[in-house]
Amino acid sequence: MSVLATAARTAAEQRRLGLLLVTLSAVAWSTAGFFTRLIPLDAWTILFWRGLFGAATGFVFVLAQERGGRDGGFWRVFVAMGWPGAVFTFLSALGMAAFLGALKLTTVAHVAIIYATVPFAAAALGWLVLRERAPPATLLASAIALLGVGVTVWGGAGEGGLAGDALALAMTLLMAAIIVVRRANPAVPLVPAACLSALASTFISLPFAAPLAADGRDLVALALFGISNMGVGLILFVIGARFIPAAQTALIGALDTPLAPLWVWLAFGETPGAAAILGGIVVFAAVIGHILVEQLRRGRG
Repeated sequence: MSVLATAARTAAEQRRLGLLLVTLSAVAWSTAGFFTRLIPLDAWTILFWRGLFGAATGFVFVLAQERGGRDGGFWRVFVAMGWPGAVFTFLSALGMAAFLGALKLTTVAHVAIIYATVPFAAAALGWLVLRERAPPATLLASAIALLGVGVTVWGGAGEGGLAGDALALAMTLLMAAIIVVRRANPAVPLVPAACLSALASTFISLPFAAPLAADGRDLVALALFGISNMGVGLILFVIGARFIPAAQTALIGALDTPLAPLWVWLAFGETPGAAAILGGIVVFAAVIGHILVEQLRRGRG
C-alpha cells in the first residue's frame, strides 16, 4: 500500500511540475510581440538570430546536464533521442516556417483564431495515437479559451488569404503533433531536439535574412529574445509536456494570446482595447479555473 501511495504522490508531483513548466513556457513565448516591437529589423533577420541564440542556450543546457560533455555524453544524448527526436525536430522546423508564412499571407487575427483550436487538435490526435481521452472539463475549458481568443482578435479581424489560412491550419496541426510526440515519449530526451529545431529555424531564414544589419544594441535584444523565447521557453515546454496530457498542454499554451498584448502595453503604452481585455480575462479564467478544478478533484481522489 505504501508503494502505491508513493507512486501516486510522485505522479501528482510530476503533474504539478508539468503544469508549472508549461505555464512558464507560455509566459516566455508570449514575449515574442514585445521583442518584435523592440527590435527594428525584418522578420527573417529576427528569426535568424532568435534561432541562433535559442539553439546556443539549449546546447549549453544539454552540456551542463551531461557534466561538461565528458566521455562523449554530450553527443550521446543527441543519438539517444532516436526517431522521436528526429520527428520532433522535423515537425518543429516545419511549424516555424508555416508560422512565418502564415503571418505573411494572412492577417494576424486569422492566424491567432486558427491556432486557438490547437487544444481540440491535440485532444483528437492524443486520442487517435495514444488513446488518451480528454476529460470533459478540459474540453469545456478549451472551448471557453477559444471563445476568449475569438473576442480578443475580433476587433482586428480582416480579410485573410486562403494560402495563409491553410498555413496557419498546418501550423496548428504540427503543434498538436509535437505535443503528442512529447507525451508519447516521456523518457526520450527531447531537449536536444529542441536545440536542433531552433538551429533549423536559423538555416531556414538565412537565405532571406540580413544578419549583419543588426548593430550592438539589436544583438543584445536579439540575445535576450532568443534565450528567453526560443531557448528557455522551448526547453520548459519540452520538459513539462511529458508530465501532463496533450489536451491540457495545448490549453495552457493558450495563455500566450492574452499575455502578448499585456507586455506590449506595459513596455510601449499601447492600451489594449476593451475586446482584448475581456478576451484575456476569459482565457485566463478558463486556464486557471481548469487547473484549480483539476487540483481539487485530484486532492479529493
